[in-house]
Amino acid sequence: MAETSASRPASTILLLRDGEKADGTGRGEVEVFMMVRHHQIEFNSGALVFPGGSVDAGDNEIVARSDLYSGGEGLTESDRGFRIAAIRETFEESGILLAREIADKHRVALNEHKVSFLSILADNNLQLALDTLVPYAHWITPEGMPKRFDTWFFLAAAPPDQLGAHDGRESTDSIWVSPREAVEGGENGRFKLPFPTTRNLIRLAKQPTVQAAMDHARGLSIVTVMPVMTKTETGRQLRIPREAGYDGEVFEVGAVG
Repeated sequence: MAETSASRPASTILLLRDGEKADGTGRGEVEVFMMVRHHQIEFNSGALVFPGGSVDAGDNEIVARSDLYSGGEGLTESDRGFRIAAIRETFEESGILLAREIADKHRVALNEHKVSFLSILADNNLQLALDTLVPYAHWITPEGMPKRFDTWFFLAAAPPDQLGAHDGRESTDSIWVSPREAVEGGENGRFKLPFPTTRNLIRLAKQPTVQAAMDHARGLSIVTVMPVMTKTETGRQLRIPREAGYDGEVFEVGAVG
């Protein structure tokens, strides 16, 4: 029997803003920032995803520097690491920093590995706002997959003065889109959506405003989801815990490649 590969700690953020109606007459649907992953990226290439990535050693170095973040009271070191990684990856991939806005040159230097995230924070006297992130979901890649992640999903309201843009490296396009439109795009072939992304978009689409979405998330009891995959005659079937709150337990996810 093949050994199960270990899952890497990872984080992702659903950056939210209240949209406007197309005719400009008032508030529209909630919008979320999403990016198209580069086709040469090994994991989820070409998919429409939320910004995020693995927790790395540099994130844990920041955990040890309590002067570089606020809002970490009551969190374990592991929890802080997940949140710091989420904020760093989001800054790298979208240019949006959940601290205060800084010059784009720092983002470029970070992506080119010319400077560390810790140095950017320390040199600019910044504190990461860990309390702006609200836990939304916890997914672990199914056993048997060659690359596995233990991923926390967070909600955060996007700072109004930061619009966000893809980095042109790991992602090739970016969009502010309503969860409803993103799900419809996945159904009609406009977008390629990973299964966890689809389930979280469907859940998010039920909330009329950013504030409602954040309040709903604060009231959630997070249930860890590690789908169990089964091959069927028509494709694949994924089973997840019903108590995780995704309106179902068994989902058909298409043909086996």
